[in-house]
Amino acid sequence: MTNPTEHTLPANSILESREGEFGCTVMDLRKLMELRSSDAIDHINIHYGGVTSLCSRLKTNPVEGLSGNPADLEKRKQVFGQNLIPPKKPKTFLELVWEALQDVTLIILEIAAIISLVLSFYRPPGGENEQCGLAVSSPEDEGEAEAGWIEGAAILFSVIIVVLVTAFNDWSKEKQFRGLQNRIEKEQKFSVIRNGHIIQLPVAEIVVGDIAQIKYGDLLPADGILIQGNDLKIDESSLTGESDHVKKSLERDPMLLSGTHVMEGSGRMVVTAVGINSQTGIIFTLLGASEGEEEEKKKKGKKQGVPENRNKAKTQDGVALEIQPLNSQEGIDSEEKEKKAAKLPKKEKSVLQGKLTRLAVQIGKAGLIMSAITVLILILYFVIDNFAIQRRPWLAECTPIYVQYFVKFFIIGVTVLVVAVPEGLPLAVTISLAYSVKKMMKDNNLVRHLDACETMGNATAICSDKTGTLTMNRMSVVQAYIGDTHYHQIPSPDDLVPKVLDLIVNGISINSAYTSKILPPEKEGGLPRQVGNKTECALLGFVSDLKQDYHAVRSEVPEEKLYKVYTFNSVRKSMSTVIAKPGGGYRMYSKGASEIILRKCNRILDKNGEAMPFKNKDRDEMVRTVIEPMACEGLRTLCIAYRDFNDGEPPWDNESEILTELTCIAVVGIEDPVRPEVPDAIAKCKRAGITVRMVTGDNINTARAIATKCGIVTPGDDFLCLEGKEFNRLIRNEKGEVEQEKLDEIWPKLRVLARSSPTDKHTLVKGIIDSTVGDQRQVVAVTGDGTNDGPALKKADVGFAMGIAGTDVAKEASDIILTDDNFTSIVKAVMWGRNVYDSISKFLQFQLTVNVVAVIVAFTGACITQDSPLKAVQMLWVNLIMDTFASLALATEPPTDSLLKRRPYGRNKPLISRTMMKNILGHAVYQLTVIFFLVFAGEKFFDIDSGRRAPLHSPPSQHYTIIFNTFVLMQLFNEINSRKIHGERNVFSGIFHNLIFCSVVLGTFIGQIIIVEFGGKPFSCTKLTLSQWFWCLFIGFGELLWGQVISTIPTQSLKFLKEAGHGTTKEEITKDAEGLDEIDHAEMELRRGQILWFRGLNRIQTQIDVINTFQTGASFKGVLRRQTMGQHLDVKHVPSSSYVTVAPVKSPPTTSVAAAVSSPTLGNQSGQSVP
Repeated sequence: MTNPTEHTLPANSILESREGEFGCTVMDLRKLMELRSSDAIDHINIHYGGVTSLCSRLKTNPVEGLSGNPADLEKRKQVFGQNLIPPKKPKTFLELVWEALQDVTLIILEIAAIISLVLSFYRPPGGENEQCGLAVSSPEDEGEAEAGWIEGAAILFSVIIVVLVTAFNDWSKEKQFRGLQNRIEKEQKFSVIRNGHIIQLPVAEIVVGDIAQIKYGDLLPADGILIQGNDLKIDESSLTGESDHVKKSLERDPMLLSGTHVMEGSGRMVVTAVGINSQTGIIFTLLGASEGEEEEKKKKGKKQGVPENRNKAKTQDGVALEIQPLNSQEGIDSEEKEKKAAKLPKKEKSVLQGKLTRLAVQIGKAGLIMSAITVLILILYFVIDNFAIQRRPWLAECTPIYVQYFVKFFIIGVTVLVVAVPEGLPLAVTISLAYSVKKMMKDNNLVRHLDACETMGNATAICSDKTGTLTMNRMSVVQAYIGDTHYHQIPSPDDLVPKVLDLIVNGISINSAYTSKILPPEKEGGLPRQVGNKTECALLGFVSDLKQDYHAVRSEVPEEKLYKVYTFNSVRKSMSTVIAKPGGGYRMYSKGASEIILRKCNRILDKNGEAMPFKNKDRDEMVRTVIEPMACEGLRTLCIAYRDFNDGEPPWDNESEILTELTCIAVVGIEDPVRPEVPDAIAKCKRAGITVRMVTGDNINTARAIATKCGIVTPGDDFLCLEGKEFNRLIRNEKGEVEQEKLDEIWPKLRVLARSSPTDKHTLVKGIIDSTVGDQRQVVAVTGDGTNDGPALKKADVGFAMGIAGTDVAKEASDIILTDDNFTSIVKAVMWGRNVYDSISKFLQFQLTVNVVAVIVAFTGACITQDSPLKAVQMLWVNLIMDTFASLALATEPPTDSLLKRRPYGRNKPLISRTMMKNILGHAVYQLTVIFFLVFAGEKFFDIDSGRRAPLHSPPSQHYTIIFNTFVLMQLFNEINSRKIHGERNVFSGIFHNLIFCSVVLGTFIGQIIIVEFGGKPFSCTKLTLSQWFWCLFIGFGELLWGQVISTIPTQSLKFLKEAGHGTTKEEITKDAEGLDEIDHAEMELRRGQILWFRGLNRIQTQIDVINTFQTGASFKGVLRRQTMGQHLDVKHVPSSSYVTVAPVKSPPTTSVAAAVSSPTLGNQSGQSVP
């Protein structure tokens, strides 16, 4: 991993002059950190004379740390670099605009707009010839001809609006994310010793030579060498790919690397490399250096290790990447594993995005057919009328005139198509998601992946931690059993024998991490601050309640004097510390889960402090009379014990021999009160059809008591509370493998999983997600805070990490960070998720009504009167401007509690329900009836001149202006109807809470008045009288009354109504998703369309090539060669941020293989070649 020397030499020689003060250079330390285990120890001993002399070369004290002198720190930063890895360059606004332009619906619009712009400037010669049939019906009256360009320009203008809004949203999201990244980085602090004091320092401030305190759950911020360690185990898989935890000790392997996780133990290290010189930094630099080459690769497939790849490593810019081993055996193994993984059930990407894309493509197809039929009918009518009925000859000089007729017909066709394509959809989705994410920040949900927001609305199950999420994570000892007495309140120190009191104080003060401490409250009268492990803080608080001082004990026995430490881990479930006694021999203090420690006790202290024998029957008696009653009150029980070793040194490595024959000092009951708002939040979840399960490491009685207090289990329910061991026994076969069928029998009833390991949590989450039992697939959210929750958080559909108590590892694996660690915030996330879904459905209901009516009016009008009653520009005002504004109005509806009173939609629920279909068709019937009445009988009703078949150059008629005005006002009132999609009657409820909605409706109305009164020729409008305005308003208001009529018709009776916008069926998924790691429905639907499109293009190109070849007489082989070179057609569809490589159909077989091989990492990014 060393860098090429020619790059580093010049810089190095400059550094040499400055580095005379330190006994080693950056490059020396970099080389040292590349060594492992015995090689590293030999190198340190030979070149530096041991770790202590390395510290003196770096001018630091292994115990006191650096002095903290600003000049010294600055010099260290200059010489050894800062602890920062420069983040990847963000995308520019223009790049984001380009990505937004790739949307299929927008591309169709852009093409239509450009064609109509070009045609509007086309003026054919020979227009004055009488024989050309000009008098029959005008191709375009003069006003329309002058304003013809407006139509194309208006389409382009609206496309620009959509693109800019989308790009701006992406840009602000990126900016928000970087801000969030900086916030997370600033908040990430690390314990460093400076001037003999332990201080919490932002990670970026750490310099080479600092002495850092490391403990369980830390993500190491820099490279270093161990000075003192207790039972230290590190997970180095993020760097080496090796999943086994690596034991670190001064004798075996003292090298600690940045980006690795402390899984067990504690210790101190001297920092030797920071920022880009650390191991993680070097790999980041390699990734950055190859950015240029990656740009090339990007065109063929997705980048290998870049943060955007959501290959469930869910990493983001600037945070430690999960880096695959470069060319190691693990790399090959992992490839094989990936091949096997392809057979497993696949994880689906954004459900909503998939349904929307399918719907948009279906509507687009329907629109295309309608517009083609319109054009065909118009052309046939024209040809038959002119050449068959009126028997005109086709004159050469008339050809341009006829072309202009056909152009007019084509423009009408394009208008129909433009109206049919719901281009407001991408905007509605973007606005809705961006609005939600912004508001969720206020509700303490920090969204890291946008689609998590909407997935949360479909969640059917939540697997939650207990400590800190459901409880307050502010622990205190409330009961104790000391010397045969059960104290229900904290005893006074006078009640205890001095010897016992002394053992309790020492047993707690010495046998807990020295990083755990209790600090005075920040505000007067507040609670003391607990720093470090909360359980240990509760015990230290117990010492203070006994009027004793733990600081005095710790200063008497500093950390260096501890002889051996067995740190707490999820297997041991206990912690022990050994100290040497002044008169010779050793004493070991132990603490841990009461049932585990009591099993290892053979004596117990009585009220006089004398050790009495403690047999099995005594233990069972104690469990029954002390521990179970405490646990049933929801208390965690811990046992404190000790053991003396007086004869020689025992075999410390043989744990089972050391941790036996203990003497029990006391059992304490620790209360972690349930958060007051949690029971209500869980009741809301139940009403909303979401099952909450508690997964905890606690004793089953405590877990059950807390679950009952929260309302997760209610007396009389048919539910299961299992311990991890029992759970595994029930779900595994003889070989120890998990069987899905067995798991399916358990999980539907399981509510509490106690004494569970991280593996159990992962097994449960995976089992529920993969399960096909029940009428719908489960969508699972998981909360986690510990390092070991990483796998479960990654596996879940939505992973929530705790912002306060969460370790760096958990935050890294999550989709949403709860900034207040509170379960209530999860319920808010569900509400926002459902709101996104509903907002988009509301918008669809409104948009499709407009589309259906406008298409039918344009189609029938064109067929009957040879001209659309609604002119192209009017259509665009209705379609684009109102859609854009309506998407803003309906997508920003705030969520209400009623969202939590229905069951989740699940993965396969269609976007457009039967009720919505009833509303769409019902309102369309009303609007079409009104418009056709006005078209064919309006002039009689209003007693005005007819606008049908108006003579040449006539000004816009009042007749057609009334039709246009009525149409717009009907849409405006229907927008209010669209606020409800589940058949509610009161469409006005909460309307004034949404200012955006009110201002959009008002703004559109004012805009309409201006267009009608002052729009003139460009909009084909003329002024209306007051009575005509009132009639238009009255008809528009009729929409609201008609809406009430529709809601009285029961949906069940309308059996013929079909739903639309389904998710993808399982059969389709398996057929299309061979070899994909996760399924993106949007991508699939588009891929089908694109393959056909590219096949068509490719055939045309081949035929042109063949013709050209025969014309030029070139050899046919040259064409084939040229064709194969042009095979790699890149298709980019940005909303789902994946790429597709399409190998066209006519290619020789080798090409499609080449396309697949050209990017070896395509296996999991929907980038497989499509033959």
